[in-house]
Amino acid sequence: MAHRKQGVSRELDELSSTLVGDALDLLAEGSDVNTLLVVQDAKGSIASFEFADDDPDALLEAAHDRVKELVKKHGDSVEGIGEPIRYALVYEGMVAANSEAYQDALMLEFGEKGWYAYSAYSLYEGKGAGDGFAWTDPAPAGEIEPLI
Repeated sequence: MAHRKQGVSRELDELSSTLVGDALDLLAEGSDVNTLLVVQDAKGSIASFEFADDDPDALLEAAHDRVKELVKKHGDSVEGIGEPIRYALVYEGMVAANSEAYQDALMLEFGEKGWYAYSAYSLYEGKGAGDGFAWTDPAPAGEIEPLI
């Protein structure tokens, strides 16, 4: 696509914010997030997917491939989703907090048809600590290759 819009639509912001909130709840409970993906079609239908039981890079690649497959096949009637126009995915990772240390982070990727795609992260600590779990607001991590 020659020209893409910058920024984030209200719909994509809502989709990605809900996914991040759900993932943070899982982390507060002490559950592993693995790789979680949500896609939404033009009618507002949403399909959710979880990728587990492999190494983190393979899980992320599987999530990317699933988005591309749904676009190529114009959706999935079994999942009740038409051709995706927006997506968000999250997974556990680490980011460099300073020159010597890494900190646990929830990584986020999100994009929408006709728009640039972005990544972000939210630092967290106290996985499994319930009310003692703490996280930061998502911080931008940069533009990424769009899947849609």
